[in-house]
Amino acid sequence: MKKSIFTIALALVALIANAQIKKPELMVIPSDVWCITNGYYTEVENMGITAKVPNYKQALQENMGLKLAIAKLNDLMAERQFPLQSLEQTIKNLEQRRMEDNLTTSKAGNEIAESPLDEVARAAKCDIILEISWEMKDFGPKHSLSYILEARDAYTGKSIGAASGTGAPSFSADVDVLLEEAIVANMDNFNNRLLDHFTEMQTIGREIILDIKVFANNAAGVDLETEYNGEELVDIIENWLQLNTVQGRFSRQYSSENVANFTQVRIPVYDDRGRAIDANGFAKGLAKMLRQEPYSIPCKVLVKGLGRAVIILGEK
Repeated sequence: MKKSIFTIALALVALIANAQIKKPELMVIPSDVWCITNGYYTEVENMGITAKVPNYKQALQENMGLKLAIAKLNDLMAERQFPLQSLEQTIKNLEQRRMEDNLTTSKAGNEIAESPLDEVARAAKCDIILEISWEMKDFGPKHSLSYILEARDAYTGKSIGAASGTGAPSFSADVDVLLEEAIVANMDNFNNRLLDHFTEMQTIGREIILDIKVFANNAAGVDLETEYNGEELVDIIENWLQLNTVQGRFSRQYSSENVANFTQVRIPVYDDRGRAIDANGFAKGLAKMLRQEPYSIPCKVLVKGLGRAVIILGEK
């Protein structure tokens, strides 16, 4: 009897501990391949190169199968107590402020430039993006679904893990039913990879990219080699990063008098109020320091998604 009570007590402790583990926020989106294969994309020309960019809004408006697939994945993840962000609602919120963002430029004419996925991720402030692709196959009166589900870090775009498979032939033709039948066997291992990534991130920080640039012929007459008390500005910035990154983790990939690129910059997951920190918020802390004495450098922070920010020195 005592052993049974002890076993039950241990199980309750484990259950409570598991409930207290903070889980990453997720968003389910269709993959680029799925969008392009099904015709949900726009063509964008950049410096003579034409690229196909997914059109999530069109896909959601015109493809009921996509809505069913996203709803089913949301249900499966919610059952496992993952917090979720809605792609459709995020797009609606984005449209309300897109016009204002499109009109935002620096005095030198530098526009805010983000991909549709960067825009969505930044607006949702999710931790992990789940990209889903699937294909239906017919076997006489039966149907089967083959899928690929890939998890990507919303800040870096790096792959965290993937699951794929093909469900057994079924008389059902509903995407959500077939998707659940195909995917449920792989869900626990997939979810564990998501949790492992998020747990590691809370220990060593989120990874972002930070670029420092200089406005040409800026009125402040400053560049990254300008000295303050015998120390170059780029080294002053590096000292700030050393103090404000998690465990001092970052790499200076390249630097010159006008450009400095910092990669693998590890920032805290949350601030002291428990709010998620992104590259933009982190960069604003550095910009604030540079604007103060003894530097008094005017600078502008440009948003490049959750995981990349650019500080341009010399003008607002």
